[in-house]
Amino acid sequence: MTDTTATTAATRATASHTSAQATAFSVILAVSFCHCVNDIMQSLLSAIYPLLKDNYHLDFWQIGLLTFTFQVTASLLQPLIGMITDKRPMPYSLPYGMASSLIGLIVLAYAGHYWLLLIGASLIGIGSAIFHPESSRIARFASGGRFGLAQSLFQVGGNLGQAIGPLLAAFIVVPFGQTSIAWFAAGSLIGIIVLWRVGGWYSRLRASLANRKAAGFVSPFPRRKVMGALAVLTLLVLTKNAYVASLASYYTFYAIDKFGVSVQMSQVMLFLFLGASALGILLGGPFGDRYGQKPMIWFSIVGVLPFTLALPYANFEWTMILTVLIGLILSSAFSNIVVFAQELVPGRVGMIAGIFFGFAFGMGGIAAAVLGVVADMKGISFVFQVCSYLPLLGLLTVFLPNMKEARKLEEETMIGEA
Repeated sequence: MTDTTATTAATRATASHTSAQATAFSVILAVSFCHCVNDIMQSLLSAIYPLLKDNYHLDFWQIGLLTFTFQVTASLLQPLIGMITDKRPMPYSLPYGMASSLIGLIVLAYAGHYWLLLIGASLIGIGSAIFHPESSRIARFASGGRFGLAQSLFQVGGNLGQAIGPLLAAFIVVPFGQTSIAWFAAGSLIGIIVLWRVGGWYSRLRASLANRKAAGFVSPFPRRKVMGALAVLTLLVLTKNAYVASLASYYTFYAIDKFGVSVQMSQVMLFLFLGASALGILLGGPFGDRYGQKPMIWFSIVGVLPFTLALPYANFEWTMILTVLIGLILSSAFSNIVVFAQELVPGRVGMIAGIFFGFAFGMGGIAAAVLGVVADMKGISFVFQVCSYLPLLGLLTVFLPNMKEARKLEEETMIGEA
């Protein structure tokens, strides 16, 4: 090849790469937007708990059961759906998942009995179970190798949805009543259209790669070490989600009980926590790409301890400050945990997404149900005192393997073989 030919080829390759990256980012932002819509629908459930408690005369254990029903439905289905779609990807399953959540939202809006609330919560859980594994896979395919950034952009959509939900509940659902939940169907219809187009992009991508030889998927560690690391990561996400579930489900009640704030003000306080969590998700992935996933996990889960321990004893002003710091630091771990797990088990993106978006969130739902029983027995303040110790389990991070050393050893082996 002559110098001129080589230069031309390099220019074409660069242009092609730039175009591919632009397309990839549009896809990532599309699934992030739909993640936002999906999680707005989900967060509306927990955001209207005070309203439902008054309308249906519920006890705290019944509030916990609503969270349990939603999250365990997603927990049971997500790993299964992830394993199925690893073998047979289903790009067009995404709009159907969002349609399930849409129906669940309408059921919640017009439920005449408590058992209908449970059905609505389960339909939202089914939609979540279908949405997360396949959309997480699409984000990884579109990442261009920047897996942490792609996961953060994907997940921050969900966190923004969780943060916006309480504000929508405070300023729309509370003033206009439970039936106004159905108004949000318009947003989910837009999400269904966007996801249908994303499914088309993914189908075309799969068709273009169909004739290429697939690379082998080999973990950098022995099976026993991989299973141990996955167990540690799952436990870390479980404790993180149990703590987040305690805030998402009971923070409004805690603020009303301890500080005597209005329902609307308690929703604003919840928004501050969830908004800080969204920012932590956005920052955590790129920092993980730069400094490594394990250091970010250390920083996030262990670094939050002083603030969680101080929260039950803080006054009103410090409570808002501490919850913002807790949301910011604690959430920065999640995208790094998912990327870490995906690198431990290459080629099983759907299964990993199902485990970490499904199982761990479902166990968080079980924790919320248990905490509801404890709140009825001991009071809501006692629940926050107990939960303040949960991040101590972040010390298990010491048992995670060093991925940087594994990559370095793999590169040295490849160079030696060459």
